[in-house]
Amino acid sequence: MEISFLDSAIIVAYLVGIVLVGLFATRKMKMTGEGYFLAGRGLGWATIGAALFASNISTIHLTGLAADGFDIGLVAGNYEWMAAFTLILLGLVFAPFYFKTKISTLPEFLERRFDSRSRTLLAFMAIIGALFIHIGMSLYAGASVFEKFYGVNMYVSIIVISAITAIYTVAGGLKAVVVTENIQTIILLLGSIILTVLAIYAVGDTGISSFEELKAAMKPGQLEMLHTPDTEIARTKGYSWYAFFLGYPVLGIWYWCTDQTIVQRVLGAKTQNDAQYGPLFAGLLKILPAFILVLPGALAYVLFKDHIAAPIETLPVLIDRLLPVGLKGVFAAALLAALMSTIAAALNSCSSLVALDIVKRINPEVSDKKQVRIGRITAVVVMLVAILWSTQGGKFGSIFQAINDMAGALAPPISAVFLLGAFYRRGSRDAAFYTLLIGFVLGVVLFLLDFAPVSGYRYITDGLGVAFLMRTWWMFCLCCILFVVLSWITPKPDEAQIAETTFRNPREVISGKVESWKDVRVLAGLLLLVIIILYAIFE
Repeated sequence: MEISFLDSAIIVAYLVGIVLVGLFATRKMKMTGEGYFLAGRGLGWATIGAALFASNISTIHLTGLAADGFDIGLVAGNYEWMAAFTLILLGLVFAPFYFKTKISTLPEFLERRFDSRSRTLLAFMAIIGALFIHIGMSLYAGASVFEKFYGVNMYVSIIVISAITAIYTVAGGLKAVVVTENIQTIILLLGSIILTVLAIYAVGDTGISSFEELKAAMKPGQLEMLHTPDTEIARTKGYSWYAFFLGYPVLGIWYWCTDQTIVQRVLGAKTQNDAQYGPLFAGLLKILPAFILVLPGALAYVLFKDHIAAPIETLPVLIDRLLPVGLKGVFAAALLAALMSTIAAALNSCSSLVALDIVKRINPEVSDKKQVRIGRITAVVVMLVAILWSTQGGKFGSIFQAINDMAGALAPPISAVFLLGAFYRRGSRDAAFYTLLIGFVLGVVLFLLDFAPVSGYRYITDGLGVAFLMRTWWMFCLCCILFVVLSWITPKPDEAQIAETTFRNPREVISGKVESWKDVRVLAGLLLLVIIILYAIFE
């Protein structure tokens, strides 16, 4: 694909502009620890919601969801719609605890609920996730996309994108990250909507004029969100309706409710309402990717199936065939926005984890100035290590599958400990630590067994016939059992310790008088209703 001078100018203008905006956003902010790591706790709900959305949508999502749309259809959109359910959990269940306890990191919350051992272990697991999943794989995916789309050398892309993202992230902290993420959300949505609209018009030009005609031109079930176990997609991909409804929430609770890279925006909220409304706004935005990222891939099957040799080529073909000069530059900016927002979020979270969960615990008297300096050094070091790791991305067959398998190693024990920690008052400190430790070790073993580039064969998925999502669910069940059993055979927690970190009973989440339609419970109910209606339409 050749890139015009106009498209090149748009890309350069975006890169220069985003750096200047990131640096300008924090010019008057005092770089205290709270200012650097939590944006001075002054973030509003709209900023939080848009930043949550932008930090989640990476280049892997853009290319992977379009490829899945071409290959299997709208069922891939379950990853997006199911995210809305876990964002509701973040808004209703976890955000109030995070805001009231004034924590700076998620590991700190575990220390408040359990003890310092769990805090240290979770910080380690979070850094591993940010380094290998959020940054390393995203860098490789983004660089490979720009090499394939625009002929830019992969290693040049990795270095340039890393350097530009690091400049404003290292200098400005969370405030710079969320301000740029808000701009990147707009660019990402704009580019994706334009591509979707052009794809819909192109389908109309083929003579297809009704929904039934469109379904007939596609693969069976390509426009359906939910599949019974006897369908081909459920059998070959493990994407049955119950696999998503059981397995995804385990991933979602870890990712949306307990991962420092994502939740750090909520920790910087100005008020409790902002901390709760922000995730609900993000949940509303997560409805869109099924229509603007997955659907174009499905439409590409109708338009260009004879020109697409492999599903991963779907997005490049759509861009090449549908976008005119100028708009290709806009979409390139959208790709950059998706990549840079994810990397910036992960860099900032690693800075916070090292400075606050490691250095400050070792030396509680460390000054704010030194915390910020340590955070900046951490970001640079993590960026350099991630660059080296990203060069190994070509050894994996599917990047999208790789990050899901990596997430499956981290999610079950963390989701079990946070969820039961919030609702199960008998949960003990020993139960939390050993559930995290045993669950993490077992998760890594299963990952290595099931990852063909490492083990030579997918022993769990292909050998035992247990699909990825169901494996995640059964691991979660095992971790929950382990947590409950260990809690009963170890000393019970102190009542004073759990008073501010645990619900007295589950009904407390939704109990109390509703004062107006702005009540977070009402808004959460409306979002839930919208998702249910959409599932009914596309079932």
